[in-house]
Amino acid sequence: MRASRLVTLLLLLQNRGRMTARQLADELEVSVRTVYRDVEALAAAGIPLYGDAGHAGGYRLLDGYRTRLTGLTGDEAQAAFLAALPEAAAQLGLGEALATAQLKLHAALPAALREHAGQIQQRFLLDAPGWYGDADRAPHPHLAAVATAVWERRAVLLRYRRWRAPEEIERRVEPYGLVLKAGRWYLVAGGASGLRTYRVDQVLGLRLLDERGDAPAGFDLAAHWREYLADFRSRLHTGEALVRVTAQGARRLGLTLSGGDEWTEARVPIESDDHAHGEFLRLGTEIEVLAPAELRDRIAATVRTLAARYDPPPVT
Repeated sequence: MRASRLVTLLLLLQNRGRMTARQLADELEVSVRTVYRDVEALAAAGIPLYGDAGHAGGYRLLDGYRTRLTGLTGDEAQAAFLAALPEAAAQLGLGEALATAQLKLHAALPAALREHAGQIQQRFLLDAPGWYGDADRAPHPHLAAVATAVWERRAVLLRYRRWRAPEEIERRVEPYGLVLKAGRWYLVAGGASGLRTYRVDQVLGLRLLDERGDAPAGFDLAAHWREYLADFRSRLHTGEALVRVTAQGARRLGLTLSGGDEWTEARVPIESDDHAHGEFLRLGTEIEVLAPAELRDRIAATVRTLAARYDPPPVT
């Protein structure tokens, strides 16, 4: 751990120039006293590093000195491919490796490219999770084990919660890959029931087995995921509803209606009556369901129940 920290300290000074002990301590998440000891260790090892006292002081490397310690470790190389998703790297236990890998890559660049890379980081940001995800949601406790199984190509015994009965199942599966979609992790795995996709946050338990779990020859995770999404979308909207909708309601449904009429009839694809019931109720008075009759009756019953619930009690 200390050797890795010394390398990181050295790379910080090489990339950023003069830094105070407090700045280094904050970056390395250690005490200032620890920074003093680390600086002494680097100086004793012959690194041309010196400190300036005073308000504008700090530590810096001798002008022109550049370390050759820019090779990536295995963890750092893995983390480098998650450079645009630091939160994902942290959830997989690669946060520290990512930070060190970025420093090493930065140190290996010519000066002009280092400046350009810094400008890109300051001006562009990728934020993968959706707006309404739980920003404080902690990484799932089994995510690291799932990632280990994927990386080491080891079969696992998976205990999983699904939406239909039986709700809890146990399966031996062979993990082929992990996908991060809209802030959620999904495991793509094969097994006796074929190729399946499992939400990692629905994993109830996982045991690594001493058996190989290799993906089929030629398996392409990205290509499979594209096919999976296309199939999911094709099955998503299996029905249709006839509605009367206001211009505002149409906009909220993502419909483009011709004319400026306040109310317009439109046919809207729906996933199911259950799903449409909730979605249409969210539009309140901006929509009226005309068909199917079962959906119209269900929404009418819900509205009557709400009206009775919110009706003020009689005055006595």
